[in-house]
Amino acid sequence: MLSVSRLGFGAAAAVLAALLASAPAAAQWVGYPTPHVPRKADGKVDMTAPTPRLANGKPDFTGIWISDRTEPGQETISDTSSLPSGRHMQDMGVDMEGGLPYQPWQLPIVKKRTENLAIEDPHIRCLPDFFLRAYGLPHMLKWVHTPDILVMLNEMNAGYRQIFTDARALPDTPSPAWQGYSSAKWDGDTLVVDTIGMRDDTWIDWHGSVVTEAAKIHEEIRRLDFGHIEIKATVDDPKGYTKPWSITMRQRVVVDAELIDEICLENEQFVKRMGLDGETKE
Repeated sequence: MLSVSRLGFGAAAAVLAALLASAPAAAQWVGYPTPHVPRKADGKVDMTAPTPRLANGKPDFTGIWISDRTEPGQETISDTSSLPSGRHMQDMGVDMEGGLPYQPWQLPIVKKRTENLAIEDPHIRCLPDFFLRAYGLPHMLKWVHTPDILVMLNEMNAGYRQIFTDARALPDTPSPAWQGYSSAKWDGDTLVVDTIGMRDDTWIDWHGSVVTEAAKIHEEIRRLDFGHIEIKATVDDPKGYTKPWSITMRQRVVVDAELIDEICLENEQFVKRMGLDGETKE
C-alpha cells in the first residue's frame, strides 16, 4: 500500500479510496520468470544491458513499466517490492519555476480542487486515467510493441491506449476520446508521438490541472537501456495554458510479474460514503 508521506498533501486519501477494491500485491503473478531478461552473474537483472530491439531494428518498448524513483547512488530495482508514484502525480508542474502556465480561467478551478483534496477527481470516481497522468500513478503499465503499433495496457480499470507507428495522418475532426488519437514515427531510436482529440476537462494531476479539446501533445519516447524508459512530453494547449510546456518522466521495468485486475467499481464505496452520490442520508 502507498505511504501517505510519499503522496503528501491529501492525495493519499483519494488513492486509498480508488484502491479499496484492488487485489493485494501478493496476488500478482509474482515469480513467473519474464523471458529474455539479461541477468548478471549474481542473478540480478542487468538494468543497464543493451536496449532490446524489434525485428526492424528499432527499440522494443515491450515490458511492464512503473515510475522510476531511484535516488542518486541507489541501484534501480526490477521487481514489485516498490511500485511508487511519479514526481508529477500530484503536480504536473513540480519541476517548473512558477508552476504550470495556466490560463486565468484555470486558476480558481485548480485552487478549489487543491483545497478540497480533489474530491471531484475522475480517478476516484473510477473513470479512465489520461495517459500523461497514468505514467505517474502507482499502477503498472504493460507496453506491447510491434513494428506497427504500441499498445499501453493499464491495470487500473483495464484501460488501454493505442499508438499507431505508421505515421498516419491524425483525424481532422476527432470525436473526443479519453486517450485521444496518437500517431508516431521514428527519429533514429526515438519514437515521436503526436496526440490530439482529448476530452475537455481531462485531469492530468491531483491538483485538478486539465488539458482541453484544443490540446496537442508531443512525446519523445526513448528506451535508454534494458531497464529504463524516458518520456519527454510537450503540451501545446492554448485554451488551457498561456504557452506550451514540457516535462520529462522516467519509467523502470518490472520483471517476473504480471498485471492484475484492479477494477475500481468493484465494491467501490467512496462516493457514497462521502455523500457525493446525491442520495439523502437517513
